Amino acid sequence: MKVIIVGAGVLGVSVARQLALAGETVLLLDQWGVGTGTTATTFAWTNSSRKPDPDYHRLNLAGMEEHARLAEQLRGTPSYFPSGALQWADAANEQRLADNVERLRALGYPAHWVTPDEAARIAGGLRIPAAITSIAHFPGEGYVLPDLFVSNLLADAERHGATCAIGEVVDIDDRSDGVSVTLAGGEVCAGDRVVLAAGRWSERLAARAGIDIPMVTDTGRGAQTVGLLGYARSPELDLRCVIHSPGLNLRPAAGGHTVLQALDLNAAVDPADPPSADGDMASTLARRFSALLPEPGRAPEIDLRVGFRSLPADGRTIAGYASAQSRVYCLVSHSGVTLAPILGRLVAAEISTDREQDLLRAFRPTRFTGVRRSDIEVDQHATGLGAQ
Repeated sequence: MKVIIVGAGVLGVSVARQLALAGETVLLLDQWGVGTGTTATTFAWTNSSRKPDPDYHRLNLAGMEEHARLAEQLRGTPSYFPSGALQWADAANEQRLADNVERLRALGYPAHWVTPDEAARIAGGLRIPAAITSIAHFPGEGYVLPDLFVSNLLADAERHGATCAIGEVVDIDDRSDGVSVTLAGGEVCAGDRVVLAAGRWSERLAARAGIDIPMVTDTGRGAQTVGLLGYARSPELDLRCVIHSPGLNLRPAAGGHTVLQALDLNAAVDPADPPSADGDMASTLARRFSALLPEPGRAPEIDLRVGFRSLPADGRTIAGYASAQSRVYCLVSHSGVTLAPILGRLVAAEISTDREQDLLRAFRPTRFTGVRRSDIEVDQHATGLGAQ
């Protein structure tokens, strides 16, 4: 079977690798290059701590478990780190944290309270402010280095025969006798199946095949799809896990660098006028970051990057064929980094064996059939979009 995968982000490359391992012929296409879309601007925290929908929680748990298995299989420099995560709360947030810890414990999700001294040993090079009143530790969580992770996945896919090429897909022809994609230059690539894993471009491309994939498409100022990340080049820290503190989330990056996220700033981000390195948002990130550093010093050096989330209209993953007759498999998720390993394996299994995978049953695109777009709302609690 020949499978054409449109989109070489973390989901597309994960599926490509698994299909290649299964012996299928795989062509992976991307308009700009591997990992250059949403994958390049993700906080990359692996978790299921803020996914109250039972089906979505189970899928994210499976994603976390699959990361550990995959890490033993991939060659190259390690890109997945089961570091655990800490969530700090002040008086204004302690009840919300307590409620979430209680909920997760009831589900058997590893979560427990730690003292400030214990948290300092777990976190590494950070100062815990005196205003922090409670700290929860989630030892099963972690993070990935997205660029390296995708590179390792692609290298393994290519070792098993997958082909990756640059090409802008402008049309998809879904027929009963096969499926094909047309590139911007006029070239037509034919295959037996197409996997549409084009992230935030999926709705537009699906429509060209007569398929409705409802997504949040607004990319204006303060849109739900818009996010801001800071990449701190200095000071170098011995940060050892993911941190969620009031006003600032942090995760380690390579070389002692740190990725910063302040969700409350997203509402003021305008992609048409991106925040500058010396503007108010950069200053706010630097001030909040400095408040957590163990020693005062010169101002942090922070690069800013505006990203766009791949967000299905209801916030939940889309995975499945557009209809019983379709040869186009649609794959979009807001939780792409956590879910990439498990979606790669399960989607590849459904395509190569035609056997439905139980974990994906709740996420079919057919759930939108007959539903008015105006009646679909993103569940921010289910996706974690509104959580700090």
